[in-house]
Amino acid sequence: MRIVDVCAFYTPAGGGVKTYVERKLQAGPPAGHEIVILAPGPEDKIEEVAPGAVIATIAAAPFPLDRNYHYFDDEGRLHAALDQWRPDLVEVASPWTSASMVGRWRGAAPRALIMHCDFLSAYPYRWLQGLFSIETIDRRLDWYWRHLRKLDRQFDFVVSASDDLTQRLRTGGVAKAQTIPMGVQPGIFSPDLRDEQLRREMLEQCDLPPEATLLVGLGRMAPEKRWPMICEAVLAAGSHHAVGLVLFGSGRDRARVIRATRGSPHIIVAPAITDRARLARMLASADALIHGCEAETFCMVAAEGAASGLPLILPDRGGAADHHRPGCGIRYAACDARDLGERLTAYLGEDLLAERRRAAALAPQVRLMDAHFSDLFAVYKRSVARAAA
Repeated sequence: MRIVDVCAFYTPAGGGVKTYVERKLQAGPPAGHEIVILAPGPEDKIEEVAPGAVIATIAAAPFPLDRNYHYFDDEGRLHAALDQWRPDLVEVASPWTSASMVGRWRGAAPRALIMHCDFLSAYPYRWLQGLFSIETIDRRLDWYWRHLRKLDRQFDFVVSASDDLTQRLRTGGVAKAQTIPMGVQPGIFSPDLRDEQLRREMLEQCDLPPEATLLVGLGRMAPEKRWPMICEAVLAAGSHHAVGLVLFGSGRDRARVIRATRGSPHIIVAPAITDRARLARMLASADALIHGCEAETFCMVAAEGAASGLPLILPDRGGAADHHRPGCGIRYAACDARDLGERLTAYLGEDLLAERRRAAALAPQVRLMDAHFSDLFAVYKRSVARAAA
């Protein structure tokens, strides 16, 4: 079947969505499916990246908050592109304008909405935390839930990558929500890539000896990632233990993150790593991965850390929480810098070598992205068969 993915979040400079899209383009054709990524971009362009794998861009306006992205701003042109591609199934990667546009498309193909973003956790819950409960915020933002319930009626199913988000969607009246977890790229991440010399070099950059604990963090420098909270907790734990943190990432919040280090030589804010092989070596050579964002829909970074044999230090809400494994790291109260600092301090006093050995033993069990696509394509195939019948 031909699957057209209307992907508003795709950009060649992107992160997790780009990784997901590129693997889908590789996974689809061997499974007998043609994959067309239909994305907004600077110009009209069709690129066949492989037989049965196409990236087609529609000229669209730049996204005001991030010039790496564009957004669909012409419904007629999007509908014309869908008519031209004649999909067997349409997938939409954003619950906003592009989903509404596809919902109004007059084509007969089944439609799937993929929840690659958790708007409420990323913004309203974060902005209003401490002032209102989540239940109160949901009631005040009933317009958003009405929007999602309308999409639920227009689409054949809604896919979430975490049970946390799926349950919140169902509670909010999105009856077709179902969980299909994502996974990591195969053949890239492994505990076998651990390099003790690389670990020593990273600790030296943190002005610490080899006996210290090396934490790594990966992700965009954006407010919802909560890197200043991570820095605050590591600084607090550093009063009791020798611990270094290397943060890899880029984004508009970079200067704020650097200020949050308070000039500590033990926290390094490094550029994002685009070389996946180098990233895998960096991860495998650390002692634990730390993450602060409770708004992740899956948390690819946590999955990659687990596949690299790392214990994980994660919030107890959102997609990141799904990756916690007993005896291989800790969960802390999401959004709570004090709780993270206290739990991290206690955790650094434990036998971290044993934790890392357990994490390395469990690494081969981490779900691969191809398993996600196998499950997703099976759902799509049943939906197309029902539509044909």
